[in-house]
Amino acid sequence: MGMNLTSPSQVKAWCIEHDFHPNRTLGQNFLIDRNALVAIVDAGLADCPDAGGAQVLEIGPGLGVLTEEMLSRGCSVTAVEKDPVLAERLAASLGSPANLTVVAGDALDFIADDRPPAEGRGPREFTHMISNLPYQAGTRILLELVLKRALPSMTVLVQAEVADRLAAKEGSKTRGLAGVWAQLDYDVKLVRKVAASCFWPRPAVGSTVVTLTRHDRNIALSAEERAFFHRLTKQAFEHRRKQLGSIFKDMIKSSARAEELSNEDWITLAKGLLNENA
Repeated sequence: MGMNLTSPSQVKAWCIEHDFHPNRTLGQNFLIDRNALVAIVDAGLADCPDAGGAQVLEIGPGLGVLTEEMLSRGCSVTAVEKDPVLAERLAASLGSPANLTVVAGDALDFIADDRPPAEGRGPREFTHMISNLPYQAGTRILLELVLKRALPSMTVLVQAEVADRLAAKEGSKTRGLAGVWAQLDYDVKLVRKVAASCFWPRPAVGSTVVTLTRHDRNIALSAEERAFFHRLTKQAFEHRRKQLGSIFKDMIKSSARAEELSNEDWITLAKGLLNENA
């Protein structure tokens, strides 16, 4: 019988036995709550009645608590783990199932691989991403995936403040670049909060389960328009306390600040400026 990955005592005992110390730099906080675990996977597979057809990317599997649950439902899982010790133990600890592939390496390198899905690399081969993202690199990993628009569905466990920024609408104090970029191609939904006590080691803050579902409302945007949208919003949010008219002086006449504009406003603005300079 394998280790109960939602048992704090068993997780701690394994770490002691193998002289393994969770790495804060890698953002290693292991989920040890069964209810939260089930909620994440349920949310991630909500659009997939037949979980056996789900091709899931998992980033930062750690000891494999999410991995084990997804495998038990029949998903095919590719788990990308940066920590070499955890990557080496993962498959064997879960019984070396045929529907599990472990990739030892940096998730950002994996995401950057743009080879065709037929060659079995990169994010485009997956139908879902379900992950307890590492705290330190989680936002960057998620935004890299968002910019690629590679995955139809992403369900992630992230710090509560990150989740709030991803879902923030115009006019909100938490509205920022992450939310603007994510919402360009994804509908963002906050599913449920997960208390800090549900992790070991216990982090300083709580987390939230977030789903990002790809939409096609902006599919007609050209590559040039997308690139300009990203440049424009990046510059605006770098000076978020200033009015847009002060940031873009000769380009925009507006007393609004960056967080006050909706994505539709930004798209209209980007298109208009491109047409003026065409």
